[in-house]
Amino acid sequence: MNTLIEFFQGLAAQVPDLLQPFIIAAAGAIPFIEGEVSSIIGVWAGMNPVLAGVAGAIGNLVCVTVIVALGARARRAVVARQSRKRELVSTGSATGTGAAGLPAEDPSAHTPAEAAPPLAEGADDVQGHGRLGEETKPDSKGRAKFKRFLTRFGVPGASLLGPLAIPTQITSTILVSAGVKTSWILLWQGIAVIAWTTLTTLIATGSLALLAG
Repeated sequence: MNTLIEFFQGLAAQVPDLLQPFIIAAAGAIPFIEGEVSSIIGVWAGMNPVLAGVAGAIGNLVCVTVIVALGARARRAVVARQSRKRELVSTGSATGTGAAGLPAEDPSAHTPAEAAPPLAEGADDVQGHGRLGEETKPDSKGRAKFKRFLTRFGVPGASLLGPLAIPTQITSTILVSAGVKTSWILLWQGIAVIAWTTLTTLIATGSLALLAG
């Protein structure tokens, strides 16, 4: 990540002033750099602090908006598919047929010998990891921390505190998967990006002024 930051800092210092905002905006779209760090890169590259902050925030916000829009669309498709499956199952149960149009199976037709065997010891551990052979990865520390923020403070608080744990691009995907309304996500993610980018821009500007003085 340090190499990537150094790359953007060197690039912003070398390109013409007209292209500098685009470089900073591109940096702001990258997770773990975002608007906060990209604005610092711009300030240290000699850009006007306001321009650096605005460019970094715009790059960050554009990336978050695209992620939220695509994620919400994918989630709607999944929910719709699951809803259709439930309708097929409920229709089949009501008419006495299975999902494929076959007669529903009579559970009483099974003999005790045909009954499903009891779960083996430790099978509940397998179920806790998803399907057989498909262990679900535990949440990273950052994701777990953000989810605690979300549980305790809701979307507004989690969005504002989220950058302390993980990038806004990742927090946005978590909020989308949780079913939060798209407009609500964009509103509070936008506020968070602007607030944190403003803070880091002021810190960078102040630090540069102290070093110059």
